[in-house]
Amino acid sequence: MASDTLAPLQHSNTPILLFSDYHTHPQGHRVQRYTQELLQPWADSARKLGLIDIAFTDHDRYHAGIDFDEIDQLRERNPDLRIRAGIELDNDPIHSAAGRNWIEKHWDKLDFVLGSVHFLDRPDQMFDSVPDGAAQFEGRDIDAVYADYFRRVREIAATGLVDCLAHLDLIKIHGHRLSGEIGSLINETLDLIRARNLAIELSTAGWRKPVNELYPSDSIIVLAMNKNISFTTASDAHSHAQLGDKFPILAQRMATLGIQQVCVFEKHNRTQLPL
Repeated sequence: MASDTLAPLQHSNTPILLFSDYHTHPQGHRVQRYTQELLQPWADSARKLGLIDIAFTDHDRYHAGIDFDEIDQLRERNPDLRIRAGIELDNDPIHSAAGRNWIEKHWDKLDFVLGSVHFLDRPDQMFDSVPDGAAQFEGRDIDAVYADYFRRVREIAATGLVDCLAHLDLIKIHGHRLSGEIGSLINETLDLIRARNLAIELSTAGWRKPVNELYPSDSIIVLAMNKNISFTTASDAHSHAQLGDKFPILAQRMATLGIQQVCVFEKHNRTQLPL
């Protein structure tokens, strides 16, 4: 296994083009049945941006809206695009048991499953809701909160039901920071991700949040690279207008870090593609 010591960043002036967005929410945060009217604008936006590979990953609590026949019809209407059927499984204490059952039932129809953590101790509120979720951090030991969060990430990673981890350091969303280096806390999680042969996403969504940073941080990305963990590229778009959001900035960051490949998925099989 590669050393956990941070490697020097590999600076590059060569522009790279990103071609895939593997975190999108056509339904937004509510149940909306998949129809051509709902999905076609996402295909149109992808084409305008030069994206050729996109995954629909609505939250598992809204699985009732997912229609695989509609996805197949969209593929037929847009043969120049690779459109992946996916879902985002999180740790919602109320709904995710049903979500896991649905994923198990439809595993063979899905191309891609994201795993994420949105809940800490409150079952009724995602900690990453803005601004209300920030109250969950008030008066708490932030190091302990971080440790608890990454324990929950490992639980999702260990389910055997996910292909990739979403916004890995989402816990920083409101700007709270560890007192020490992230490496000592994150290594156990990265080792499990590598052992499970999972990917992690590079998500521009953090640049739209109070923390105003890429998910995950550069230091986590370099540690993941040292462990030969693969990456997807993602916007976490909740509207087709957000598809590929800030991808030119992400491309510059990836070039600076020396990331030369991203992965795509078909029926949970991962392929590494050069940039």
